[in-house]
Amino acid sequence: MSIEQQNEFGTIDITNDVIAQVVGESAMECYGIVGMASKHQIRDGLTVNLDKQNDGRGVVVTNKNGVVSIDVYIIVGYGTKISEVAYQVQSKVKYTLKQILALEVEAVNIHVQGVRVTNV
Repeated sequence: MSIEQQNEFGTIDITNDVIAQVVGESAMECYGIVGMASKHQIRDGLTVNLDKQNDGRGVVVTNKNGVVSIDVYIIVGYGTKISEVAYQVQSKVKYTLKQILALEVEAVNIHVQGVRVTNV
């Protein structure tokens, strides 16, 4: 499914895959995020850390009658305040989608799939 936007020059179709890629890359820029998690925990393992090329794989975009909601599956670093990291991801995703795609989002739901201890 895609989102269709009209302007004076014509029509623009934005697919859910593009939205997921933009969301994944903007989420990875936030402090405290170690990686994106798979949304299919049982099939892919408990918390599979996805590499940089699969940023959009930990994102689910739902478009119902032009209303967009997004689910982001993340892994946070140990020692960070999870509620603060989740809030920052929500804010960054909403801002980025507004700036890049001119897209208003109804909800950004954050699913913390795990906490990872990084080697210092």
